[in-house]
Amino acid sequence: GIAYLLKTDHGLDLPRKLQMEFSKTIQAIADATGKEIGSELIWTTFKSEYLERETPVRFVDHKSWPDASAPGRRAIEAEIVDKGRTRKVEGGGNGPIAAYVDALAKNAGVTIKVSDYHEHATGHGADATAVTYIEAETADGRTVWGVGMDPDIVTASLKAVTCAANRAVMA
Repeated sequence: GIAYLLKTDHGLDLPRKLQMEFSKTIQAIADATGKEIGSELIWTTFKSEYLERETPVRFVDHKSWPDASAPGRRAIEAEIVDKGRTRKVEGGGNGPIAAYVDALAKNAGVTIKVSDYHEHATGHGADATAVTYIEAETADGRTVWGVGMDPDIVTASLKAVTCAANRAVMA
């Protein structure tokens, strides 16, 4: 029911493992309140848990380019707010996601390994928004999910990585 409401009301097509993770959050709310959980509370909780998770790191912007010293790899410079301080972080990898994961590990002390990636669009044409779902493994072996939304697919992906990193630290 939860995944159906998020898809119908907000266009989100959550991967099955994320559905299972998020349903535990909703179940905990239902158990604590003893009430039936409606669509609005599901959406508010989803946004709070995934889309608005900006502590300790908030993604601001990025630029990425081919790494001239390593063919087939990319370099990234991302602007983040880390524990309230705006700064630039740099990293490298086989694409912008891997490069950003590297940058967070080197510069923000957050180590995760992306184990799965899903994306889709909501809306159509100029009004389309990319939604990215990142499943990541923490250094201690836990699995966390991150979600990002943005008109730009790379930015949505980097926001999802940031969400997963924040959830790894806070969990």
